[in-house]
Amino acid sequence: MYAYIKGIVTEQTSNQIILETNQIGYEINVPNPYAYEENKEVKVYLYEHIREDEHTLYGFKSIEEKELFLKLIDVKGLGPKMAIPMLATGSINGIIDAIERENILYLKKFPKIGEKVAKQIILDLKGKLNTTGVVEDNPKEELIEVLKGLGYKEKDYKGIINKVDSSLEVEEQVKEALKLLLR
Repeated sequence: MYAYIKGIVTEQTSNQIILETNQIGYEINVPNPYAYEENKEVKVYLYEHIREDEHTLYGFKSIEEKELFLKLIDVKGLGPKMAIPMLATGSINGIIDAIERENILYLKKFPKIGEKVAKQIILDLKGKLNTTGVVEDNPKEELIEVLKGLGYKEKDYKGIINKVDSSLEVEEQVKEALKLLLR
């Protein structure tokens, strides 16, 4: 997984930039390609999206923007291709504020976001973001990642995750979660 890349922006298209570093040009999908200046060195925070038929890089100007993107793509029914336009046309704080105030109309203004997806965004993210633009960590995030790594799906652990004591060390949380899952 890539954290960030530094390089020179050599090209811009309507939805991506070409960032050259060490004589390699990387195509990076970004919310607003014209926010980057051509022939200037920039630091772009990356998210690598890998699927069976796709290998795509998504880039962000700040860590906060990347963290919000990661939270958005965790929402059921909302993938990277829907989350990027949200960041392009909305501010981080505007999106967070809309989620916290349950402003469905604001969320529906984004491309491909209908009422059903807007409600799902609110349901999944309300209370998990703060108003400074920094995404708050879920204390169960590490446990969830371990369970995913062990091959469990969200439907498997969703019912037991809140029964696990988050004050325990991660290893103990995993043991407790596995006991609950195997019941």
